[in-house]
Amino acid sequence: MLRFLLPLFFAALGLQGAGIQVLTVDGIINPASEKFISDAVEDANLADRECLIIELDTPGGLMSSMRGIIKSIMASEIPVAVYVSPAGAQAASAGVFITVSAHIAAMAPGTNIGAAHPVNVGGGMFGGGSDSADVMLEKASNDAVAYIQSIADERGRNRDWLKEAVLQSVSITEKEALELNVIDLIAPSMAALIDSLDGRVITVKGREVTLQLSGQEIVREEMNWKYRLLDILSHPNVAYLLMLLGFYGLFFELSNPGTVLPGVLGAFFLILAFYAFQILPVNYAGVALIILGIILFILEVKVTSFGMLTIGGAVAMLLGSFMLFDSADPVLRVSWSIILPSVLFTLLIFGVAVRLVVKAARNRPVTGFEGLLGEEGEANTQINANGGTVFINGELWKAVSDEEISRFSAVIVEDIRHMVLKVRRKGPGPAPVERTDQDIDRR
Repeated sequence: MLRFLLPLFFAALGLQGAGIQVLTVDGIINPASEKFISDAVEDANLADRECLIIELDTPGGLMSSMRGIIKSIMASEIPVAVYVSPAGAQAASAGVFITVSAHIAAMAPGTNIGAAHPVNVGGGMFGGGSDSADVMLEKASNDAVAYIQSIADERGRNRDWLKEAVLQSVSITEKEALELNVIDLIAPSMAALIDSLDGRVITVKGREVTLQLSGQEIVREEMNWKYRLLDILSHPNVAYLLMLLGFYGLFFELSNPGTVLPGVLGAFFLILAFYAFQILPVNYAGVALIILGIILFILEVKVTSFGMLTIGGAVAMLLGSFMLFDSADPVLRVSWSIILPSVLFTLLIFGVAVRLVVKAARNRPVTGFEGLLGEEGEANTQINANGGTVFINGELWKAVSDEEISRFSAVIVEDIRHMVLKVRRKGPGPAPVERTDQDIDRR
């Protein structure tokens, strides 16, 4: 309600143009940056700011998020300026569209703009290669050309160069952009930009507005924790790691039922990962390959394959990781510096698990019937093929032997059949010493 009362409040005080709102967008254009900019444009209009300045540095991003930002800028009732800054910044791919859609487009020295060739359809990306992919790329390119030229006509910018930026991915410096009428001015700093815009006449929604920026308060707006969290989750590397951590947690919980915490964390990470997948251009064939790879690693623990399942799992996981995001744009793909360590870490985890399983299989059983094999004991009675009893591990067992074994002789268990132990004398040794019943009772 307060947001809707702000314009009335300023009007009642006779204040028009309540300051200059400045926000910084540094990174991939994604749903987080879309919401941040759209909300800022709405707030600036409600507060009746003199103008809104977007300080931009982006390598590009999602087409769907870019269109949402442009819609907000085009619908604004106050002037919106996009300032590509600081030195070394760029407005590439989606950044080109956003920059030229502003009422005022400015760049700092040492910046560049261009390379707007589309690599996505409907918010998802693709890299071409097949006939169908080439057709889709051509459609997307034609659509992007029409879109950016309509923006250029609306803002009075160079439609021919913008067409080249889309079709040929050309990129130019700030000086070239000014000469080609792609931007309106070059400003070395924010203060210089504001001074240059003071008194400038801007056409906004068909009406002329004279900017009165001298002495206006500068209100800077930063991303709050909600926008930052969404921005982090929207990063392909983060979404990929969340998915792997989720699988690790569930695997550990299923391998060790009752530990609870790994299962809870695994489910939590998977939910966050699939939330991010709704935002990003995911290729679910890549997800399926990663799951297949992990299943093959698990089977290696259960099945003796002499490493073939491990090799298959590693190949499936590498291919799935590479295919996970359907994009030819590097900013929307998982980095190799993340993929390779993740695959190697997974190999290490399951390699250790396989080694422990093999080691456990080779160890002699220490419990149950199998644990009695090879155990030493003492004949409690005379033992022969007809039977007798032995004393082993504090217990009396029925026993038989292929040889005559006298009472109190040391014996070794050779086999177990129907709860009867088959024993043999332990070495030739001296003749057994006769013991009294009291000795037996004390034992």
